[in-house]
Amino acid sequence: MQSRIDLNLLVALDVLLEERSVTGAAARLHLSGPAMSRTLGRIRRAVGDPVLVRSGRALVPTPRALAIHAEVHELVVRARDLFEGGAEFDPASLEGSFALQAEEGTVTAIGGRLLRRVAAEAPGLTLRFLAEGSQDTHALRRDAVDLELGVIDARTPETRVEPLLDDAIVSTVRPGHPLGARLAELDGWLEADHLVFSRRGRSTGPIDEALAALGRTRRTIGTAPSVTAALAIAMDTDLVAFSTARLQRPLVDRLGLVSHPIPLELPPLRFALAWHARYDNDPAHAWLRRQVRDVVAEVAGA
Repeated sequence: MQSRIDLNLLVALDVLLEERSVTGAAARLHLSGPAMSRTLGRIRRAVGDPVLVRSGRALVPTPRALAIHAEVHELVVRARDLFEGGAEFDPASLEGSFALQAEEGTVTAIGGRLLRRVAAEAPGLTLRFLAEGSQDTHALRRDAVDLELGVIDARTPETRVEPLLDDAIVSTVRPGHPLGARLAELDGWLEADHLVFSRRGRSTGPIDEALAALGRTRRTIGTAPSVTAALAIAMDTDLVAFSTARLQRPLVDRLGLVSHPIPLELPPLRFALAWHARYDNDPAHAWLRRQVRDVVAEVAGA
């Protein structure tokens, strides 16, 4: 007897693993709660695995579910492309969510404009901004993230990387800092205490390497896990924090801080957009990339 497979279960499984909630999945698929629960039961029988299990008040995916999620999602995307490839793309028809991973300061700088832009063209779409982790988790490959925005260091053969702009690190301090314009001179800059942004808690980096080449050192008295945290601390202290000259300038202005060029020769920060090759020809994903690209250009004045 030929096995009968309901391909709608793939769509339901994809949504369940993304939402990790029967109620959330039911809302996205326009089903009742009981109907979604019955669908989850059918998925469990088809896969031979619980798929989602209770952990406290939340549902968490099983190892088997995590292992197949990326493949399930790709199958759903391919099937959608197959049946909708000839239709004209309309962002207003989009429903669901996209996940964009970026450093917190960058999210703060571009998030408002991007959300307004997306809401105007695709009101059924939700953007989920995710913070950068302390190490590469291959989120694009696992399909946990749709886009990465930042300085892209780790690349895999299936990662697409599109350069967006070159930026520079600048010193950022409170108005009326006692060293004032002397911060633009190396000797004055080195008189100040520094606060470093590092997701990993590291207190040294390219700036220290450039100083070492000159036989100089600086005084770093602390680290902060994000640019926004460092800048917030700088507002109430005489510490020198750091931001980027272009992309994070709106955040610096909003906080009423003042920036000075760093008196060192440093390599540029090359901001880029990265995504998985599976989405190269996906019209919705290409549309989102355009929105991010345009907003970055607006914010950075490019």
